[in-house]
Amino acid sequence: MPLTEATVYILLSLAPGSKHGYAIMKDVKGVSQGHIQLSASTLYTTLSRLLDKGLIERVDDDGTEQTRRLRKVYSLTETGLRVLEAETLRMQSLVSAVMRRLGTENA
Repeated sequence: MPLTEATVYILLSLAPGSKHGYAIMKDVKGVSQGHIQLSASTLYTTLSRLLDKGLIERVDDDGTEQTRRLRKVYSLTETGLRVLEAETLRMQSLVSAVMRRLGTENA
């Protein structure tokens, strides 16, 4: 901690359930309202790092009915969920401090 913005969005993308890489890329773009557009290189480098840290895991995928092509599917681990929650609390605390300092807390 702190996590990069892209990392937070990737973990957030996996919070509702497992996804393959392209689905994560699309979801991150949507959730961030286009602010974060991950390249394949950035996505898979980050996924590799998150796997190494135990924040996500690979899960089995039988492929789609149409293609029978196996995809790498990722899922958030319990540790990943706790880290995402902790990062959210850290960001909320930061925003509160900024609002207090700028006098906009109750605005």
